[in-house]
Amino acid sequence: MLQKTARLYLDAYTGLSREVWYLSVVLLINRTGAMVLPFLTVYLTTQRAYSLAAAGFVMSCFGAGSLVGSYLGGWLTDRLGFYPVQQWTLVVSGFLFWWVGQQTELWATAISIFVLSMIADAFRPANNAALAYYSRPENRARAYGLLRLAANLGFSTGPVLGGLLIASLGYEMLFWVDGATCLLAAIAFRVLLPPGRDEQHPDASVAVVRGLSAYRNGPFLAFAIFNTLVAIGFMQFFSSLPVYLKQHLGFTEGQIGGLIAINGVLIVLTEMPLVHQLSLRFRPLMLIATGNALIGLAYLLLLGAAGPLIFSVGFILLLTIGEMISMPFTSTFAAAVAPEPRRGEYMGLLGISWSAAFIIAPSLGLRWAALFGFAALWQLVALLGLVGAVGMLLLYWWEKQKAHLPGNIRQE
Repeated sequence: MLQKTARLYLDAYTGLSREVWYLSVVLLINRTGAMVLPFLTVYLTTQRAYSLAAAGFVMSCFGAGSLVGSYLGGWLTDRLGFYPVQQWTLVVSGFLFWWVGQQTELWATAISIFVLSMIADAFRPANNAALAYYSRPENRARAYGLLRLAANLGFSTGPVLGGLLIASLGYEMLFWVDGATCLLAAIAFRVLLPPGRDEQHPDASVAVVRGLSAYRNGPFLAFAIFNTLVAIGFMQFFSSLPVYLKQHLGFTEGQIGGLIAINGVLIVLTEMPLVHQLSLRFRPLMLIATGNALIGLAYLLLLGAAGPLIFSVGFILLLTIGEMISMPFTSTFAAAVAPEPRRGEYMGLLGISWSAAFIIAPSLGLRWAALFGFAALWQLVALLGLVGAVGMLLLYWWEKQKAHLPGNIRQE
């Protein structure tokens, strides 16, 4: 039994290129310092005395910047290549975190958050395109799984360290540490993947005309819309849930950080073997639909929550399983269906679907909770997850009937 388990883990990690590992190391460094976002809503409502509506507005500005950045990052990646986009977004983001931490007025905070998010999230399409470039189709799901593992390993550490920093040095230190890790990640990127080392150099005269645009690919647009619906619900984990934990259940910042860390630890321990086995047996859209349904159902557990046990054993477990089944395959799917010269654009549109959710999720969640209560919010979120699941199933069925490759949106 022990040997079988060891073989399962070993198989999940073998066969990935050196560059895939290097990209994951860079992301691990960056995400280990990701302390601002998990505590941003609590910071705004407690330290800046913003109302829930004002805090939701600032979080929506973060989402708006992310949307613009996702489009911009994809556009730049297809024209300049993934290397310079990753390098400079990391550098500039580091300094912007320090700038954001000095803002106090609502509009100054909102604008600075928008700019920070725009630059920081321009990194993601380039990073995803680089991973697709350095991986093979047969192991691409595992490559994206490794990238997510690095992100979640860092993210499981960041909130815990953030909670400790808040308790000992205050909230402002979060911005300084987050910025410093962005710069450290930029240095690691430069050292591990020096420029000129077989990175992609797109020919702009070809890249902008060859292949179907992501914005004209109807099925892929539908895929992005369904992903947005689920993401709106999933992101309550970062916006509305921390407020609910603190104000209604009396959790401390350290306990909130620890709860968020459970999600990351579970992903680190189990996602790679799970992705490896699932990718051998099921098509991406079926897996995404299943994961979406579990994410929605997880929020129904909050309706009966009376203490931390339900969260740690029930909600967190089900949410994490849904996330692990669904999210690695959204990037895999986008990379598979994208014409190579437009890979940045497709990854950008996938990023936009998340960014749109970031715009909608904080304001919708916090306003809905303020008007109707958190129980009504969890019901709404569950509905969004189930709608997203049904949508993916319908898309799978439609494409299975129409496309050359069953279950895939394939545009040659």
